[in-house]
Amino acid sequence: MRDVAALAGVGTKTVSRVMNDEAGVTEATRLRVLKATEQLNYQLDIAAGSLRRTGRRTLSIGLLLPSVANPFSGEVHRAIEDALAARGIAVFAASLDDDPEREKTLVAAFLRRRVDGLVLTPIAKSQAYVIPEHSRDLPMVFIDREPVGIEADAVVTDNAAGAARAAAHLISHGHRKLAYLGDRTDIQTARERRRGFTEELGRAGIATSTIPILEGLHDEESACRAAHALLGSDDPPTAVFSSQNLVTFGAMRALKDRGLNRTTALVGFDDFSLSDMMDPGITVIAQHPERIGKLAAERLLARIDGDRTAPQTYVVPSELIPRGSGELPPSDQPPRGAFS
Repeated sequence: MRDVAALAGVGTKTVSRVMNDEAGVTEATRLRVLKATEQLNYQLDIAAGSLRRTGRRTLSIGLLLPSVANPFSGEVHRAIEDALAARGIAVFAASLDDDPEREKTLVAAFLRRRVDGLVLTPIAKSQAYVIPEHSRDLPMVFIDREPVGIEADAVVTDNAAGAARAAAHLISHGHRKLAYLGDRTDIQTARERRRGFTEELGRAGIATSTIPILEGLHDEESACRAAHALLGSDDPPTAVFSSQNLVTFGAMRALKDRGLNRTTALVGFDDFSLSDMMDPGITVIAQHPERIGKLAAERLLARIDGDRTAPQTYVVPSELIPRGSGELPPSDQPPRGAFS
């Protein structure tokens, strides 16, 4: 605040009045102060009182997730909360809805509250905008997606390897006419899963030009429409890979609507509750959100406690769980051994 006051040529009390939108400041002075705050990237410290009481810590962290309503995000959130509760640290969580501008706005909101650290699932093209805070030793850990433009710890899934495993599994059960239902292409994990899937097809000698790749599916409704169009085409696939749980839900609904759930194979990326209760059970590439959340919390605490080692990317392996849907053979072939 002193720096802002000096640059604007006013006192610190005037800066405080402007930042708190109080009366008693001329419009010209207000604009001069606001211009100075922009130049210095100043954020109002609304937690200054608590900083004095807790030795400059607020005992809180900011957690930014794609959507707190998504089961994967919910499990990550819970694992982080559980890990930090023992230290008396509160978790402020928010959904970015995979909106780059929302990401920056929410990060700024967390910083105004002087959180002791950030756990972020990035969507913006670059996270360089947080370098000033990171350089002042604000601990940060990125989850699910690696950061761009800044060096920091990241905890991710083996997205490409997991998708390749799904493709290999379907191919091993006789499928050559596969299809890919994918998330938005501006999402790092979606691009990695498509890459892993298509590269595995190439290794198996299947021309990717013959494989329908439908992307930009970010919710159950859009995935269901895409799956209906795919399954109702003149040359439908015998097997489908869906790249995240909401897309899987849409594919499941379309298969059920068309009576194909027991004849068209399906493997989804992400496990979900009651997946074993479907008819047939849904074969998945399971991430481990509880491990991702726990490891992210451990890394954040280590950084808060003074760990200054070089940032690393930690990869949590995914797991193929066969339950029936991914083991269905092409309709013109006899069934193979179940769950092989």
